[in-house]
Amino acid sequence: MTESLPPCPQCSSAYTYEMGALLVCPECAHEWSPASGDAASGGADAEHVVKDAVGNVLSDGDTVTVVKALKVKGSPSGIKAGTKVRNIRLVADAVDGHDIDCKIDGFGAMQLKSSVVKKA
Repeated sequence: MTESLPPCPQCSSAYTYEMGALLVCPECAHEWSPASGDAASGGADAEHVVKDAVGNVLSDGDTVTVVKALKVKGSPSGIKAGTKVRNIRLVADAVDGHDIDCKIDGFGAMQLKSSVVKKA
């Protein structure tokens, strides 16, 4: 392992590691692909812009708030409006418009549409 990984584009930490196809920073939890690492994630955002319900541009790691109640299949209660979702990850090849991957407390990992969230 003589190859060294690039530092984190957000916090410049030298302790980055590989996780699948992504590079991850353990200090700030930023994730990016090695191809866009030199561009500090700016290259991926320029190609695929995701906007929330009110028109704010979203990026990986943002915190968003759900703006309307959502039904969750297999759950007796859904996600209430006003629920905060931290550390979102944008999906470039969205399936059925679900372009946000996230983990919601009490529900686990799921995908959301950007049209039902607002940047916090």
